[in-house]
Amino acid sequence: MLLESKNFILSFQLTPNKNICISAVNIRKGGTLTVLRDCLSYLSGRKDLNVTALVYKKSLCEFEGISYIEIPWSIKGWGRRLWCEYVTMGKISKKMDEEPDLWLSLHDTTPRVKAKHQAVYCHTSFPFMKIRLRDFRMDFKIPLFSIFTRYAYRIFSRRNDYLIVQQEWFKKGLSSLIGFPEEKIIVAPPSFKTVPIPAVASDDTDDRGSKQTVFFYPSTPDCHKNFELVCDASSILENKFGPDRFKVVLTLDGCENKYASCLLKSWGHLSSIDFHGYMSKEELGLHYSNADCLVFTSRIETWGLPISEFSVTGKPMILSDLPYAHESAAGCRNIAFSRIDDPSALALLMEEVITGEMPSFGPVGEMPHGGLYAGSWDDLFNILLPSSSTLQTS
Repeated sequence: MLLESKNFILSFQLTPNKNICISAVNIRKGGTLTVLRDCLSYLSGRKDLNVTALVYKKSLCEFEGISYIEIPWSIKGWGRRLWCEYVTMGKISKKMDEEPDLWLSLHDTTPRVKAKHQAVYCHTSFPFMKIRLRDFRMDFKIPLFSIFTRYAYRIFSRRNDYLIVQQEWFKKGLSSLIGFPEEKIIVAPPSFKTVPIPAVASDDTDDRGSKQTVFFYPSTPDCHKNFELVCDASSILENKFGPDRFKVVLTLDGCENKYASCLLKSWGHLSSIDFHGYMSKEELGLHYSNADCLVFTSRIETWGLPISEFSVTGKPMILSDLPYAHESAAGCRNIAFSRIDDPSALALLMEEVITGEMPSFGPVGEMPHGGLYAGSWDDLFNILLPSSSTLQTS
């Protein structure tokens, strides 16, 4: 039934409200927090759903129409995190007035809860990273986390109706890793808020032979980001061209952690490398605008946000020759892929940008999607709860 007037439209539910629990107690920052906020923002507008969110802190993701349970102690070590997932959440689910129709975990692990249906959003791609011995020296937590998550994904995974990932390669890899049916894994690419990129006036008199070429690698100073590959390539190019022909801007200053400190100690003498440090979104947009080429050589990513952000400029990108980068760059032009362990190969691609002759660069084809695919939160929840539709008009 639908009632209309000049000022409003009333929408009546066709079915009783369904109860959903979103667990995200370990999410506090970065891309995972963006996913949590986007999810709860969408659910806050669904009048046919009763939503309870288990979170670290309500203030990080507060939206109208959502009931919150704060569990701040779960972040204090993996022991507490696992206790929360496999004991505390189970107790919470049993004390609810009605059994949840869906329990959606937004952070990789499958909680042991009482619910009609379960699903897990899988963010962590570390199980697929090739670990190097020096990773333990730089930051032992990252390789240990890589090893741990290979097993954490398996625990109670069969309780889930669906798993959710952001890319096709992750779907195939995860299915093989834990033996979960590929046809039950949903590919749901993340949505992004565009970083403002100011326009730069073009210089028609620009001579590529004399202009300083600017390369930009924006990322966090973590050992899997592979900054050393870019630094080694810069050393090769500086020996060939001198320090004034090009510049490489990095978003670290050497003071952040042991890995950053080692990078500065080993390559801080190079005039061509600008150890700029952390950037605000405004600074990031300005550097996107000023850069001639994005370099992104990370050894593993769930997506690779800078690739998507920089792609709107149409300028060249040199990316890791890995599945995540091929998929994130789908539909882009002026792309070259480089091995993640060969600084000489990367230097040759950077040299092509410096000289303006770029035979190794070209377009990347669109990525075909097979099986379950969700282009929006609406699509996703229509898969997770196909009977939870309401009569809505605009």
